[in-house]
Amino acid sequence: MQEQKKRETAYKIRVGELIRGNKIFETVIGKEVNPNPRLLYVELGNKKLSRVNIIANIVDKYESNNEARFASITVDDGSGQIKARVFGDDLLKFNNLIQGDTILIIGLLRSYNQEMYILPEIVRKQDPKYLLVRKLEIDSLGPKNVRPEDKKEIRAIRDEIIETIKEAEQYNGIDKEEIIMKFKDFKPQTVSQEITKLLEEGIIYEPKPGRVRYLG
Repeated sequence: MQEQKKRETAYKIRVGELIRGNKIFETVIGKEVNPNPRLLYVELGNKKLSRVNIIANIVDKYESNNEARFASITVDDGSGQIKARVFGDDLLKFNNLIQGDTILIIGLLRSYNQEMYILPEIVRKQDPKYLLVRKLEIDSLGPKNVRPEDKKEIRAIRDEIIETIKEAEQYNGIDKEEIIMKFKDFKPQTVSQEITKLLEEGIIYEPKPGRVRYLG
């Protein structure tokens, strides 16, 4: 199997927590001071965030009307606000969005004049109820004790799950239940959790409830 380039985890996080994190900039290049320091990552506890997964409401939208083609939206999840920006052909990602929409954004953290923003990879409209679902989900997250044998099991099936989903592209995806049945020698909970992680990381996506496709 061809080795895949590891993607940074798209961490589920609330905007306020992200803003309060310790922002690490590239202030020096070689031995020279960088006049335009770029954001490397946001330090939050023992995590280094460079890619995030956020659900929030659009409170403002702007699109340039000059040759420098870019657009921005300001989103708010009740804990804080942050901008997402797109450039050039990526303006299409914002085409059908309006103020008041609830959206999911998976994207990279970037900065301009040391102001942090999100460069979106995926933008999808969501039902407003998912704002509360996400809040409850994050609030419930805590340290989990994973047994060594479970870690070994997860490592063993992760690549196989990805390969199964890639092979199903010719059928426009595959149902989660079908994946769980295919890996019936493993615990259904382990397979389901790994599918959820792949969704969070933006490696796969869910075009409709219960069915997944490969994004890469």
